[in-house]
Amino acid sequence: MTVAEAQGAVDAVWRIESARIVAGVARIVRDVGLAEELAQDALVAALEQWPESGVPKNPGAWLMAIAKRRAIDLIRRKETYQRKLAELGHELEIGGESVEDSVEDRVEAILEDHIEDDLLRLVFTACHPVLTMDARVSLTLKLLGGLKTDEIARAFLAPEATIAQRIVRAKRNLAKAGVEFEVPSGPELLARLQSVLEVVYLVYNEGYSATTGDDWMRPALCNEAMRLGRLLVELMPTEPEVLGLLALMELQSSRANARTGPDGEPVLLLEQDRRRWDRLLIRRGLEGIDRAWALETPPGPYLLQAAIAACHARAADPDDTDWARIAGLYAVLAQVTPSPVIELNQAVAISMAFGPERGLQAVDLLADDPSLKDYHLLPSVRGDLLFKLGRLDEARTEFEKAAALTRNERERKLLLERAATCSE
Repeated sequence: MTVAEAQGAVDAVWRIESARIVAGVARIVRDVGLAEELAQDALVAALEQWPESGVPKNPGAWLMAIAKRRAIDLIRRKETYQRKLAELGHELEIGGESVEDSVEDRVEAILEDHIEDDLLRLVFTACHPVLTMDARVSLTLKLLGGLKTDEIARAFLAPEATIAQRIVRAKRNLAKAGVEFEVPSGPELLARLQSVLEVVYLVYNEGYSATTGDDWMRPALCNEAMRLGRLLVELMPTEPEVLGLLALMELQSSRANARTGPDGEPVLLLEQDRRRWDRLLIRRGLEGIDRAWALETPPGPYLLQAAIAACHARAADPDDTDWARIAGLYAVLAQVTPSPVIELNQAVAISMAFGPERGLQAVDLLADDPSLKDYHLLPSVRGDLLFKLGRLDEARTEFEKAAALTRNERERKLLLERAATCSE
């Protein structure tokens, strides 16, 4: 095997197994930053050995074993065996065993018995609210997504040095704050879970509707967010909001092929060719919603948004969309999570269900909300409703205002084209 082939194999295995390796090692050393360093040491060992020995039958287990060995060696150098194993909740009784076998066997048993719990611990640690949102997103993609720093930088159109500093600072802040490598319990669990789901959905949204740059979508980010969502469902299968978030992402992603035209230009929802929607993702999303509703708990914001997406998914033709139900779901969502953006979406649904005049009345109630002052979709929606009412001069002004506010080039072009149609 050549060095290049070994590098390719290592990269592929790392993307799949990195979260489990880092999580497993973090349970020994109790520090995610140190755990990642030890996992990276295992990668170096693979690059040195695999060109000669070939890729092992179970490369993930090979990397885990090397990383754990590095962790055990570190424990030996820094602490007594009894103190570290006491932190892990185990007493060390050497008896007639060799010291090396005793330590390795005990730690091996701990890790093998709790690997899924370790992954959950890693999720909650990477998304800890002590970190800024940008730090949580970058650290999550690095530790749980297995993405390299340059890949994260490209995905968010940020300098690689900025992302690298953000990740280093995040690890340092976790250590400085003494964040425990654990899954929260009781009332804290739900609060912390919201932070986790918020991170995953932010990653997804940046892929689904890019805020900056020349592309309307960044599919790699959408796929990464869905992979994280599936991991969360695997780890927390009875949490309705976890199920709801994954269902929401799957239903939205089902439209991906129809959201852009031949030259990458945006295609709005009501103009999409629904025959191009991914039926498998729709089926998965609807099944996830059914599983969440079956838990019979009050719906949270992600499940409600998934239910709204399901209304679109079930309509084979735009005219078949149950806009009245969508408006009602948005009304409930606005009570669960008060937000002027949600109210703006509700206004759109009202306009579709009861006419543009009713929708415009609802939009105008939001006109002075300071949080929407620089939100390009407010004048965009208002422009669309004015256009439908035949008030073309006012509509053109709103489309031009929206175009000036958006930072996405594809969206700016679309809005300027709509403004131009108001003068024809």
